[in-house]
Amino acid sequence: MADRVTVIGWDGSPPSEAARAALDAATLVAGTRQHLALPYVPAQAEHIVLGSIDIAARRIAGHRGTAVVLADGDPGFFGVVRALRHPEHGLEVEVIPGVSAVARAFARAGMPWDDARVVVATSRTLRRAVNVCRSYPKVAVLTAPGAGPAEVALLLTGVHRTFVICEALGTEQEQITILTSDKVADHIWRDPNVVLVVGGTSAIPGIAGLGAASLPSVGTTRPDGGGWIAGRDPGFPGPVRGWALPAADYGGHVPAGVRAVQLARLGPRTGDLLWDIGAADGAVSVEAARFGAAVIAVDSNADACDWIAATARRSGVQLQVVHGTAPQALEDLPEPDVVRIGCADAAVVAACAARRPERIVAAAATRDGAEAVDRALTEGGYTVERMLLQSVALDAGWDERDRSYDFVLCGTRH
Repeated sequence: MADRVTVIGWDGSPPSEAARAALDAATLVAGTRQHLALPYVPAQAEHIVLGSIDIAARRIAGHRGTAVVLADGDPGFFGVVRALRHPEHGLEVEVIPGVSAVARAFARAGMPWDDARVVVATSRTLRRAVNVCRSYPKVAVLTAPGAGPAEVALLLTGVHRTFVICEALGTEQEQITILTSDKVADHIWRDPNVVLVVGGTSAIPGIAGLGAASLPSVGTTRPDGGGWIAGRDPGFPGPVRGWALPAADYGGHVPAGVRAVQLARLGPRTGDLLWDIGAADGAVSVEAARFGAAVIAVDSNADACDWIAATARRSGVQLQVVHGTAPQALEDLPEPDVVRIGCADAAVVAACAARRPERIVAAAATRDGAEAVDRALTEGGYTVERMLLQSVALDAGWDERDRSYDFVLCGTRH
């Protein structure tokens, strides 16, 4: 095993005294071809071009001497440190970090980023990364070939955001570009790049030196002067505590008990996309968004759509509202992870099942409607859980004020 392994983050600036000492003592240096060409890398050391981190780690583990691994920025932030420290390699590492690409991007933009979400977009994670951009007003996207600014923007169709695209950060070719999301796919972008996706209900005063007039009002302005935990407050946005709030808080269409069961079975979370079809007063949409999910609320009633949008603004959450009638309105929507259908319609259930979400939850007022939904879910390849919920509201004198019965069906994909 190597006597010592030092991971050095390179951000374009001259190495620190500690980094230079580690390089001078190195008998093996691993890094990209760009890293290995740096004048600080000793020519007499064995050089390993980083391709597979696992292969390099095995080479380092078998090396007798002092090893250095060069990586971009902060190698402990979505970098090589996690892979090198995997138990199978048995490596103990010392880390000398540089400035991360995310920190540099926000610095170039002159924006705080303690309230930002950071995601990695690859061919495997692109859709979930875009769902985070739908859900949150400030997201840094670490891109990859095939999952870059254009691909992110195309999957955000229908959602307005401003992109700050930072190409070749820390090099002589560095370039910062600000565009609205509908213009991003018209360009070819160089790798590597970092994308800041901002917009929605928060607000940022502008981007220093980059033509702030071209930006919308999109930055976080908190009355208390800032937050206390990075990412976001662990509670839900806004002053409200709890979920499955009384129906009257939203408009009175969906009983709180029914909503609680629907949300519990759907389990919406950050990175998911929920379709809320027949969203009515938007109660399920808003509460799912408060869990961090991306939400598309669909309703055929224009007044209901306006109501949902206003409720979302009041609740401080991001969601997209689509005015249209299902199933036709669903054809061009991005693929959902979970679906909630507000009123029983077997044709809508079948159309949703054809898109293969993980779960579909539907409500029905009658047994006939519930049985039709049950058949559509079963034929669509779902295992069905069936419930009949009774809700009884009591007044101050403990007398019954209102009683409701609702069938709820939950389909889980085989």
